[in-house]
This record gives sequence, structure tokens and C-alpha cells, in this order.
Amino acid sequence: MNRYESAKEIYAKYGVDTEKALEALKNVPISVHCWQGDDVVGFDSRETLSGGIQTTGNYPGKANTPEELMADLDKAFSLIPGKKKLNLHACYAIGEPGEKIDRSKIEPRHFKKWVDYAKERNMGIDFNPTFFAHPMVKDNLTLSSPDGDTRNYWIEHGKACIRISEYFANETGIPCVMNIWIPDGYKDIPADRMGPRARFKDSLDKILAQPYDKKKVYITLESKVFGIGLESYTVGSGEFCLSYSNYKGITPLMDNGHYHPTEVVSDKISALLLFNEKIALHVTRPVRWDSDHVVLFDDETKEIAKEIVRNDALDRVFIATDYFDASINRISAWITGVRNVQKALLFALLQPNGALKKLQDENRLTELMAISEELKTAPVGDVWDEFLRRENVTGNYIDEVLKYEKEILVNR
Repeated sequence: MNRYESAKEIYAKYGVDTEKALEALKNVPISVHCWQGDDVVGFDSRETLSGGIQTTGNYPGKANTPEELMADLDKAFSLIPGKKKLNLHACYAIGEPGEKIDRSKIEPRHFKKWVDYAKERNMGIDFNPTFFAHPMVKDNLTLSSPDGDTRNYWIEHGKACIRISEYFANETGIPCVMNIWIPDGYKDIPADRMGPRARFKDSLDKILAQPYDKKKVYITLESKVFGIGLESYTVGSGEFCLSYSNYKGITPLMDNGHYHPTEVVSDKISALLLFNEKIALHVTRPVRWDSDHVVLFDDETKEIAKEIVRNDALDRVFIATDYFDASINRISAWITGVRNVQKALLFALLQPNGALKKLQDENRLTELMAISEELKTAPVGDVWDEFLRRENVTGNYIDEVLKYEKEILVNR
């Protein structure tokens, strides 16, 4: 008997069908963020990061051109099993040679090469307006700025991104998730908290006045607690973004690095699912703050996955990764993080969720704890290896990555 068949029998004793788990996992799309490959630089303004965002490290091999980034993504995708989507930021617009791209006037044509790339690989595209790292970010403010010209510039950028998102959906035949996040805030205690939020609300209202097909484009709004240089006040707080999403009927997005250290996104998922058709996640790993470390197969990632699975919400939650580490091989960072999201989903799919809920409802909490602890050492790794085998993806990817580094990355 091979290891998978043995694992299958072990899980069957808990009432878990590993075949159903594998079938479900292969159909869950993970939206993979392009910005891991070049440290969130992009191709339009190539400004230093701003708005509380910082990439640390100088590992060799960063992608410098669209062609290099696409090649690196291909390498990563070849070593990541399952369904993928491509997640782009607006700063990855590709213009004609010598063209200076104005973010307030970006067009679908600036992303045609990305559409061609996605269509050749049968994947959809998600999108993010880029409200940072640009000369028109004035005093760490964009959509909430007291300066009307600044606000209007970024309002036009948001509208343009909606048009581009619908273009992605039309071209790929797959709905596009367009996520809005702004870095606006203050380093020290503000004299006026209401004013910036009122301006942010008005700016969002104007962006969302742009017509779009809600079956093709899901607009999400992402909150944040603070960032470097924005320690005391963030305009787009959790309360603001949840309230606005409800007010406008758009989709709330939670990044699990964007909350206070004692908060966990896993606890919030069930609450939001009760009141929203869809929700969205950016899965990352905060270390003391929103540091966007590579996702690990850790407790919170597993708890996030369990909440999605146990609530039958795999088709209601848009799952994307969002981290950037320049201290290690960037392609390995992609593969490790995305695989760990998938491993967490598999771990959740291999739980006897109905039986565990029954134990809770019957107040059989001793049994609930004991069985939950036993399942932590059940052979999920053997089922994962079977998933890789069926997807024709190697388990030990580091040799492939280091070979690519030696032949390609260090020569850039």
C-alpha cells in the first residue's frame, strides 16, 4: 500500500473522503500577486515606495522588464499546482517605447500584453488601482486629500481602473476582482478625523459612478490599521471600509496583516459571510505589523481556510495572496506562499467538519478538543503529495528554482 492509500484509510476513519477533498482543492482559484517578482516597483512611474509600504532585502534577480516578470511568473506557476489567477496592480501598465503613462488616463491598451499572457494560460486577471509610489501622492494623501486637484486625479485613476477591470473580464471570460486600497493617513495625532473620511467617501462615490457590469467586476474595499509614517491615523479604517462596503453594496476585502495584533481575520469571516454574497481575502503573514512576509502553513492560515471550508464558502470567497520579500529568492517566495495557502485549504477539506460541529452543538467539548488535536498529526502531507502528483508538479521545487536562479536571475 502506498502512502496516499494509507492516508486515505486513516482519514476514512474520521469520516473524511480524501478524493472529494482533492477534487475540491483543484478547482479553487488562487489569485497570485505579480508584485512579489519586482518588489512592487511596476513599470510606469518607478517611484520609491510610499504610503507605509516597504520592501526589504536586495536578493539578486529582481525582474526589471515586463518580459522578465512574465518569465518569472511562468516559472512560479509551473511549480504551483491547481487553478491560478493573475493579480495585477495598475503600476504594471505597459506602454509603447518611450511613452510616459499617466495613471489618471491609463487605458485597456496598456494591459493588452497582460491579457494576451493570461489568455494563453487560460487564467483570469484581478486588478488593483495603485494609489501609492507616485508624484501625485501629496503628503501621504490621495482620495482624502484636501486638495481638489489631487483628489480628482485619483478619482479619474479609479474610474479608469474600473474600465480596465471590465476589459479583463470581457477578454478572459472570468470575472475580475478590483480592489481599492489607499495609503492615506497621518504620522501623528490629527486635528480632524472626520474631514479626510468624508472626502474619501465622496471620492469613492464618484469612482463608483463609473458604469460597470456587476456580474463581471467585483469591486472590493480594503482597510488598514497603520503603516510606516502613518502610525496615528489611517483614513480607510476597518469601520469605515466595512460601513462603506455595506452602504454601496460592494465586496469587503480583509488583508490579515491589516488589523491589530490581537485580531484575527479567521474570526471575522463567518460574520461577513452572513451579510455578504461574496467576500475577499488578501492572505499574507504579519510579523508584529503589516510586514507582508511569505505565507506559512501556520495556525492562522489554517484557521482562515477552515472558516472558508466549514461554511461551504469556497465559491463565495475570493482568495488572493499579497506579500513581497526581497531578502530571499522571489520565485521561491511565490511558490512557498501560494502552496501554503493551498495546503491550508487541503487541511481544512480533510476535517470532519459536520461531525465536529455536532460535537460542539451537543456540548461534547472534551471529544471536540481531543479529535481536533488528533487531526493535527493526520497525514495531510501524504494527501498533498498525491495532489502534486496528479497536477504533475514536483514536490521538491527548490532545485528547479536554484537552477533558474543560476541560469537566469543572476545574469540580470
